[in-house]
Amino acid sequence: MSQDVNGEIRAFIGAKFPSLSFTDEQDIFALGFVNSLFAMELVMFIEKAFATRIPNEELKLDNFRSVTRMTELVERRTAAAAH
Repeated sequence: MSQDVNGEIRAFIGAKFPSLSFTDEQDIFALGFVNSLFAMELVMFIEKAFATRIPNEELKLDNFRSVTRMTELVERRTAAAAH
C-alpha cells in the first residue's frame, strides 16, 4: 500500500507544482512552495483520496512535511480505522 499512497500524494503535489523536483523525504515546507492554504488542500486530498478522517491531534505540521510522512499518516489512519 505504501507505494500506492506515495504515488498518489506525489501526483497530487506534482499536479499543483509541475516544475518542482523533490524527493519523498524532502521537507516540502522548507522548500518554500507550500503555504497554509496548500496544507489544508493536502489534508482534504488525503481525507478524500484515502477515505479517512484526520483527527485534530494528527493535524501537526510534522505529519505533512514530506511525502513519506504523509504516507505514514495515511497508513496509521487506515490501520486505526480497521480496528
